[in-house]
Amino acid sequence: MRKRLSRRHIEEMFFLTLMGISLLIVTASLAGILLTVIIKGAPVLTLDMITKTPQGGYYLGKEGGVLNAIIGSLYLAGGGTFLALIVSIPIVLGLNVYARNTRWANFVRLSLDLMWGTPSIVYGAFGFTLMLALGLRASLLAGIIVLALLELPIIARAVDELIRVIPAELEESSFALGATRFETALAVILRQVLPGLATAILLAFGRGIGDAASVLFTAGYTDRIPTSLMDPAASLPLAVFFQLNTPFPEVQQRAYAAALILTIIVLLTSLGSRCLASYLGRYTVK
Repeated sequence: MRKRLSRRHIEEMFFLTLMGISLLIVTASLAGILLTVIIKGAPVLTLDMITKTPQGGYYLGKEGGVLNAIIGSLYLAGGGTFLALIVSIPIVLGLNVYARNTRWANFVRLSLDLMWGTPSIVYGAFGFTLMLALGLRASLLAGIIVLALLELPIIARAVDELIRVIPAELEESSFALGATRFETALAVILRQVLPGLATAILLAFGRGIGDAASVLFTAGYTDRIPTSLMDPAASLPLAVFFQLNTPFPEVQQRAYAAALILTIIVLLTSLGSRCLASYLGRYTVK
């Protein structure tokens, strides 16, 4: 009995130590990232950086800012998230309301999992190939479409898993009151997954706004703010990439300022998802 207890105690201490080390690694990594972008980016993060577009000689360390990249990133990520949302919701409701536990539903879930695991550079290469076939050029629209494909499995699979844990009694009660499958899907199922849906949307937005590979070949880059869907669009990740590759220290410092802006947007998105999920959670059946 003592040996057994001693062995269990050793196992418990081992896994507690392993969890502590894992927590330390995650916390230290986040702290290191934040400290790097703050120390190197904060000193050059001026009002002009966030309110002006690049001026002549910007990439030589002269005047201007990254307003074009900020607006372009919001356009790209916002448009991609909206498009992914309006496509993923019908897919998820169809899987769980009309095609539950069928081979087709399992095949669609497997396809979404494969899409989720596909590297973003592959999406960019696919979008670039498609653009060449259609005779299109790099544009805001092309970037939005590729980001929508990138974010689609994130939203769809997250909401799909949430719907599958909804108590069956809720749906049965809705059917007993005379509601159709479509009415049940909208009034009961979607209402229950609203907190998780909000989190999934904001997480997908954060993934989209921070991705560089998928928009490198599709959205292009420009010093101007796009005024139409067919104009090329800059983004913060590409601004960081291009500026770090220059030999001028002043421009490299601006890259860290752009990285700091991007980090702040992602952190605010994460905090917003938690607050919104907590608020919407009050209106669901526990």
